[in-house]
Amino acid sequence: STISKNSLKNSLMQLECYFTWTLLKEDVDIDSLEESISDQIEFFIKSNITSYNLLSYVCHLKHSNEEALENLRNAEEEIQKYHPNEIDKRSLVTWGNYAWIYYHMARYKEAQAYISKVENSCKKLSGTAQLKIQLPEIYAEQGWALLKFGGKYYNRAKECFENALRKEPNNPEFNAGYAIVMYRLEDICKRRCKDVNSSLEPLKRAVELNQMDTFLMALLALKLQDLNQADEGMRYIEEAMQKTPNLPYFLRYAAKFYRRKGEVDKAVEALKKAIAVTPKSSFLHHQLGLCYRAKLYQLKKTTRYPPQDQVDKLIKICIFHFKAVTDQKPKFFSAQADLANMYAEAKMYEEAEEAFQKALQVNILTDYDKQSIYYQYGTFQRYCKKSESEAIRYYTEGLKIGTDSYDRNKCKTALKKLLEKRIERRLGDEADFATLGLIHQLDGEKHEAIECYEKAIERNPDNEEYLSVLCELRLSL
Repeated sequence: STISKNSLKNSLMQLECYFTWTLLKEDVDIDSLEESISDQIEFFIKSNITSYNLLSYVCHLKHSNEEALENLRNAEEEIQKYHPNEIDKRSLVTWGNYAWIYYHMARYKEAQAYISKVENSCKKLSGTAQLKIQLPEIYAEQGWALLKFGGKYYNRAKECFENALRKEPNNPEFNAGYAIVMYRLEDICKRRCKDVNSSLEPLKRAVELNQMDTFLMALLALKLQDLNQADEGMRYIEEAMQKTPNLPYFLRYAAKFYRRKGEVDKAVEALKKAIAVTPKSSFLHHQLGLCYRAKLYQLKKTTRYPPQDQVDKLIKICIFHFKAVTDQKPKFFSAQADLANMYAEAKMYEEAEEAFQKALQVNILTDYDKQSIYYQYGTFQRYCKKSESEAIRYYTEGLKIGTDSYDRNKCKTALKKLLEKRIERRLGDEADFATLGLIHQLDGEKHEAIECYEKAIERNPDNEEYLSVLCELRLSL
């Protein structure tokens, strides 16, 4: 009956599980998320309860509920195997997921049965008949899930791990989650010109508590490398190499460490080892592309007339790897841009144009991604297509996105130079003066801005937008 369906929905909303954690399908590339979880299940030795729960939610998002149930059964097996004495506590999230999936399959009796299971367990664990219970394990599982859904979710993930650690400050798994999320947040903030609390201490602590976790050791090594302590970082990489010489999750970060250290051949070697284990991994193909690109730049920098056949060969390898990524993950925007730039290196301008267009059309871009792509596309227009007007157009697009970042500054600097050159050559039109005015305005140079807008208005006295900006500028002096 509808009444029971409504009251059922009411109870479902109170469960702590993937369906109530607002993990939105549109924020991820669902196929690559599924692939990365499956890889994790295959290669990580520790228990995979979270991975199976997440995989079941992903299956539901892809409308295969039968498969979703299959993964929940796998999660239950893992709970039996690793936590036989804590079945109630460890199963709450899994049972919540069961209830939701049965509800979506219109199997309301089964859904109700799982809601009751959660209720009974909560009663046992906390003495009250509520469906929500503040368990550190649940906070942690939510943290891991949020982490998998990408950058938008990192701050929420951080809060989850903090909540878990408040209850159990020495729990190795909670410390690992917290360290990873801090490392990723820091990485994002760096690109956005923001300072952030260092992930160094959380990483050291996590490594101390998880002696066999070479993935964490690699992150710590990269962090030390950032802080110009590469030698200490190298010690962790070497120790981890002894522990897990074939684990793709470790090797990919070890490779990054070598590449940034300038030891590109070692990086390639590590990546080839990893790709032998997970041949489909687009991350690894991307990293290989970056390695060969580093070799290409190295060759061009150190040789006055680099042999054309060597240059062509390296470009070809880069294109092969970047293309392998974008064929598989069209939404991997930085790989699209890398591919476009490599086509431009090869003077294959039509292919480059097409790759840039694909990058511009990715629908999960952040403001920072957009600024980055506008800068790169503007530069392509300027130097490869020799179109100043298009370059100006895209640099301006990047500048107009108001979020502060390195790429926005790059757009601004390039744009300013271009406009000043055009004006010097007496080619400047009203839009050029207005845009230069905008740049001065952003840099807080009001007098220069006023001068530019006045020149724009000389060329077009009826432009109301310019007139109102000029008015505001004069009033603010």
